[in-house]
Amino acid sequence: ITTTTTSSSSSSSSEKLKKNEKEKKITHFTVYWHDIMSGPNPSGAMVAPAPTTKTSTTGFGLVRIIDNPLTKRPNCPPTLVGRAQGFYASTSLEYVGLMMVMNFAFTSGKYNGSTVTILGRNEVFTEVREMPVIGGSGLFRWAQGYAQARTSMLNMTTGDAVVKYDVHVMHY
Repeated sequence: ITTTTTSSSSSSSSEKLKKNEKEKKITHFTVYWHDIMSGPNPSGAMVAPAPTTKTSTTGFGLVRIIDNPLTKRPNCPPTLVGRAQGFYASTSLEYVGLMMVMNFAFTSGKYNGSTVTILGRNEVFTEVREMPVIGGSGLFRWAQGYAQARTSMLNMTTGDAVVKYDVHVMHY
């Protein structure tokens, strides 16, 4: 097996130089993720239930698209700082475990216009869940790190939840 790597673009080389000229930064921020399933304006929609979803104790097979508010505080009056946009899927037969794929898209404050991308496993009833940060844009370009999720509120009747996300990001 032969592997060849080439760089035919001068923009690739200049991008590497720009990246190396900047110092790495570590940023920590906390946001509250509001998954609203009830009321007239839910923040997400189920798009793909499997035949087993309704009979499964874990919701296995459910896929839900989200556009959840991100706020500075867990309760009212919330200060909106952005949206969590993406989806989650129930992927475990044994416990409530979700595959989370989402961008935290900031719409105000010092991170306005920037994003952080999170992709990972979320075992919902575990006290602290950790998911990797796999990228970002704007101020979080070249981001990598992790997010820790802690449930602040879960209404088992409506399905509404508020989750505290502590995000630690290394970026340039």
